[in-house]
Amino acid sequence: MADQDPRRPPQPFNPHELTQQFEQLLRTRRLNAFSQRTRSRPSSQSSPYSSPVPSRHPSQQAPHPKSRSLHDNQNHHLPSYSSLRNLPKVPSPPQDPGSLRFRNQLLSLSVGPTKYENPGLLDEALTVIPLDRIYGEAEDESQLLQAQAASMDPPQKPEWGYQDCVIRALLKWFKRTFFTFVNNPPCPGCGSPTSALGMTPPTPDESARGAGRVELYKCTAPECRAFERFPRYGDVWALLQTRRGRCGEWANCFSMLCRAVGGRVRWVWNAEDHAWTEVYSEQQKRWIHVDACEEAWDNPRLYTEGWGKRMSYCIAFSAEGATDVTRRYVRDASKHGLDRNRAPEEVLVWITDEIKKLRRGDNTSKDDRRRLVVEDHREEKELRGYVVRALAAGLDRITLSDGQPSPAGEEQKLPERISGSQAWREARGEAGNRPPSSERPPREGH
Repeated sequence: MADQDPRRPPQPFNPHELTQQFEQLLRTRRLNAFSQRTRSRPSSQSSPYSSPVPSRHPSQQAPHPKSRSLHDNQNHHLPSYSSLRNLPKVPSPPQDPGSLRFRNQLLSLSVGPTKYENPGLLDEALTVIPLDRIYGEAEDESQLLQAQAASMDPPQKPEWGYQDCVIRALLKWFKRTFFTFVNNPPCPGCGSPTSALGMTPPTPDESARGAGRVELYKCTAPECRAFERFPRYGDVWALLQTRRGRCGEWANCFSMLCRAVGGRVRWVWNAEDHAWTEVYSEQQKRWIHVDACEEAWDNPRLYTEGWGKRMSYCIAFSAEGATDVTRRYVRDASKHGLDRNRAPEEVLVWITDEIKKLRRGDNTSKDDRRRLVVEDHREEKELRGYVVRALAAGLDRITLSDGQPSPAGEEQKLPERISGSQAWREARGEAGNRPPSSERPPREGH
């Protein structure tokens, strides 16, 4: 600038300052859009889902030169305004056929976790868990974490509480001892490998235990050629007996066992054929990602940055409602996100609010409702924070033109998928950076 003192050294670049300026631009654009929509509402015949084009208000002051430069280049380097998805949405009821189908699907999915509250089922689950072993390992880890925290200067709070350690011990036992992942089930007669033949209708007994579909396999041994059925059970009691399945069965059964030992759980549905669990940590006051298939704990970037998976919707269901948690798992929507075209964003907010009202009905006390609202606001702040940090990281990558390395932890190598055969993972496009196979693999199921 012309009035800058040449004797003063140049100020170092501050990405945080640019992030704040960019957020201010977003707020200004949204205010202008709202003002224009308000003025044009009597004569507007546009769709309720359309967004007006923002315009500059005559009284608006000119932005700072750095802000103007950032605004001029944001369409080339930064995520679009609409893609950030972190601004408040006005809930709108579904009206078009696609939105109504999506609502029915989410309402159906939301019923599953309510079954985890069945006292008889929880008692049955406790009979299969080695409680002495689980609680013993949890106590040992909890004491170790407390000792480590107390040894810090100044003393810190332990990273995980005792209940978190219980879930971590349960996760290790479930993955290594209790449940089995199924690629192609072995022949029941001779134990030889089998080959898939397709789908077959479930029997009445299989349907009664929640099997909406059954996969049919045939033994590859010439002298046997026996058939094997693989029902995809959705009933948790049946899974306690069979103790096998793919990610849908793993997440379903593990979530219920977490509930049996006292954890608050969510079952997370992903539109791209995966499912996992979230457990609430009272120690950290947030929901923790847990994937029993991978023995993964608090690693939500695993799927996009480890597996190379692209995702559109990640919806968490519990006995307390439903929440869109996609921002927790898709940090870079331009790189790892897919089109969210099943319903407008305002409609999705309306659907999740509807499920929350349904689950938090008259049986929920006023104190619990207030607590859940506080948790909802805290989680929304957390999810927005992921968007802001992703934006700041993008600014760093744009402005670091001298080949400096990225900040520590941003480019850390995350593990590839370990559950399922290598061919099966490659066919699903979940084998890291390897391209997906043209062969269609069996679904994991939800």
